[in-house]
Amino acid sequence: MTGKNCELCVNLRAFAVKKLSLLLKSNTIVSESMQKFSTIITLLFIFTTSTAQTKFGNPEVDPLQIQKTYEQWSVYNKGIMLSRDFTALDSDSKEISKETFLDQLANGNFIPVRLKSEANIYVYKLFKIQPKTDTSIKATINQIGFDAYKNFKMEGTAFPKFSFRDLNGNLVTNESMKGKIIVIKCWYIHCTPCIREFPQVNKLVEDYKERKDIVFMSLAEDSREQLKTFLARKPLSYSVIPDMKEYMNNALQLNSFPTHFIINKEGIISKVLPNFESLEVALAKESKL
Repeated sequence: MTGKNCELCVNLRAFAVKKLSLLLKSNTIVSESMQKFSTIITLLFIFTTSTAQTKFGNPEVDPLQIQKTYEQWSVYNKGIMLSRDFTALDSDSKEISKETFLDQLANGNFIPVRLKSEANIYVYKLFKIQPKTDTSIKATINQIGFDAYKNFKMEGTAFPKFSFRDLNGNLVTNESMKGKIIVIKCWYIHCTPCIREFPQVNKLVEDYKERKDIVFMSLAEDSREQLKTFLARKPLSYSVIPDMKEYMNNALQLNSFPTHFIINKEGIISKVLPNFESLEVALAKESKL
């Protein structure tokens, strides 16, 4: 090979080395950029997940602490209002439907804990029941979840046909109640929680006495004679329908007392509620519609 050709080879080799160097440098930059991009994506995912888990606030109680004894759980459980409208979260803090949430309580292994929020805003999250937790807690939650799920499924359906005659001889039927909001209390004489809320429901009747489109009536298991004797000592401002045990068992399939119904002006069940506190809130909302 001539000197000129050798010089050309050297120049070509130098050019190739330079290009290879630039290419390697370029790949390094691309690799570093990809690593940085990957890191940003990872951080963004962590931030998004964290935000999703915390945007509703932290639990108002320690979920582990309230599982230590049945008594601790029972005290906290009294404040759980599953009949109210609430945002439902699964154990991963993802929003789920209220129906799914209640089904998980009825059939799963979870406790519901309210997250910190404003007074009239309810957010409940599922927390797993710990392995050594008293089995009575799970049994109680499953029953509460079952009742709440059953009540929720009744909402939006037509109230069963009825033709009742109260203690004063007045006849009330689906037809005669059209165009009215009906508030129904289901109870019996020996139900302590049912009787305990008498002063509160009596006040509710007083609060709405100017509303001629709202009717308060109660279905009681007991006989006419038993009720007249009892109500002489413990007055109830609702109209009282006696001998309703069969109707409540078969038509309404109730197994928990007291149970309150709010029926809208079209005869559709708007709310099914287990206590006065929830009833008061739901009626205030329904009365404004």
